[in-house]
Amino acid sequence: MSWITDDWRLKLLAFGLAVLMLGAVAFSQNPPTSRTMQVGIAYTVPSGLILVNPPTRTTVTVSGLADLVSAANSSNVLTTADITKVNPGTGVRVNLVPKTVVPGISVQTTPVVLNIDQRAVVKLSVVVRTPKGTAPGWQVTKMEARCPDAPCSVSFDGPVSRETNLKAYADFPVPVDGSYDFPSQKVVLEQNGTPLDLDKLVSGTQPSASLDFTTVNIHIEAKSGTTSRQVALVDSAPSNPPPNCYRVTNIAVDPISVVLTGAPDALATVTRIALPAVDLSGKTSDYTATTTIPFPSGVTGSVAKARVTYSISQNPNCTTPSP
Repeated sequence: MSWITDDWRLKLLAFGLAVLMLGAVAFSQNPPTSRTMQVGIAYTVPSGLILVNPPTRTTVTVSGLADLVSAANSSNVLTTADITKVNPGTGVRVNLVPKTVVPGISVQTTPVVLNIDQRAVVKLSVVVRTPKGTAPGWQVTKMEARCPDAPCSVSFDGPVSRETNLKAYADFPVPVDGSYDFPSQKVVLEQNGTPLDLDKLVSGTQPSASLDFTTVNIHIEAKSGTTSRQVALVDSAPSNPPPNCYRVTNIAVDPISVVLTGAPDALATVTRIALPAVDLSGKTSDYTATTTIPFPSGVTGSVAKARVTYSISQNPNCTTPSP
């Protein structure tokens, strides 16, 4: 055993140097390194909250030995964001926690900025519209949406900010010229009169917003026929009055009334027709103007033109300046 104990210090030093050299060679072939990569984000969102357009990926820095870093990818490295202790708001910074199944590497993340809204369900009555109007001579007498609920309504589950003044419509796609049962017409959501893109809203929220019924059936009843009614013609104030020291003392309209013909719904609100304004500048004596009667859309009249006669006289209490 003397060969082992003799000069043991030198032998121990030689062994240590050999180990260090072996480690140095191995280390030179697999040095420590780092790189950035895109990975997914998994969200934990509590009941009552919803994320609006949250990022689905983030950039992380992976550090470690070269062979381990090269093995890291988006399938074995991801990040998680816990929203359970965060209040709703816009521009909320939330820390990301890295998760990986690759041993021996470290993953550095940066906070993610989120728009966090409250989540609620709102029930909306579906209103039928006829954007193409009715065919000439037809009048809608009844129209309604039909779905499992009666009267028909849909439930929207999503961000509260999207539910203020939210309305649900179903549009009849062609001019109404009879009674119809039109199946599977798309439900249109509008907020403050602006259409809401439901597909983008569903794909851009976590958990995804939803509409329980995206189509409804439309029932329309209509009848054909026209009706007539007599309304008065009235003059409008002149666009410009007579010259200084002259005034209108009487106005006569001929004819004083006209018979209108059209669909009952088109005539329902017409009680009189105002004739176009007449320019009386420069008129110092009686003047008659012939004007075209402005009939409402879809309505015809028994005559097309009317005459308006203005009696104009000098004001005796007014002195015309000398030339």
